[in-house]
Amino acid sequence: MPDGGEVRAARGTGTVVAARVGLTARGVIYLLVGVLALRVALGGGGGKEADRGGAVEELADKPLGGVLVWAVGIGLVGMALWRLSEAVFGAAGPDGGKARERLFSAVRFVFYCVVAGTVLAFAAGERESGAGSTDERSRDVTTRMLGWPGGQWLVAAAGVAVAVTGVWIVVRAATRAYREDLRTAGTSPAVRRAVDVLGVGGGCSRGIVFAAVGGSAIQAAVAYDPARAKGLDDTLRAFAETPAGPWLLAVVAVGLGMFGLFCFAMARWRNV
Repeated sequence: MPDGGEVRAARGTGTVVAARVGLTARGVIYLLVGVLALRVALGGGGGKEADRGGAVEELADKPLGGVLVWAVGIGLVGMALWRLSEAVFGAAGPDGGKARERLFSAVRFVFYCVVAGTVLAFAAGERESGAGSTDERSRDVTTRMLGWPGGQWLVAAAGVAVAVTGVWIVVRAATRAYREDLRTAGTSPAVRRAVDVLGVGGGCSRGIVFAAVGGSAIQAAVAYDPARAKGLDDTLRAFAETPAGPWLLAVVAVGLGMFGLFCFAMARWRNV
């Protein structure tokens, strides 16, 4: 039977593999969402929503699309397992074993289980449930929550939590806090500069989108109107309706694509 050291080594290797394939899969989705959002900004879109479901549909339309969707789904399973490992054993870094960090990892584990399940369902042929619409889901969840006792406050609290998360993501990106998790010391200055451009630009765009999604939930709670709750696609299209017009959406879309590329960098250099 393997001793304790062998078990820890095997678990460590499995965690690294799960994290790397998971980050790569997340990068593919964000990159495709950015491409779809940019199409919308330029007046196209091809009928696909600029969210995870649209990204999966876009991937399925490519040569060997079915294989690619399965690969992304399996990668997201790896992402979930990595977060589960962090919740159970603690994450990398000096603060990884703290209860707060373990709780965050547990929440991420549940989230990626749901995401992986929808993608794998799509790959298995359940096109309606597998792709999904974040707009429809946001409205459905908001409608159910508003029907609960104190539901209006719950929706508002959820919106505030998402909005605050968005601000937190922007701050971490702007201050380059992600550097703590990357092992790029041995790379060239040009590579580190490129990673910083992707990390700051991509992280800020992602955080802005989170904050906007949270803001729409708060509006839905205040107005007691679930139709005001927006998923990713509606949120992105709303940027084009601002005074800045499609140009703002184009900037955000490019930023989301940059975050997808940043995920690839994390898959290479993330300390897991």
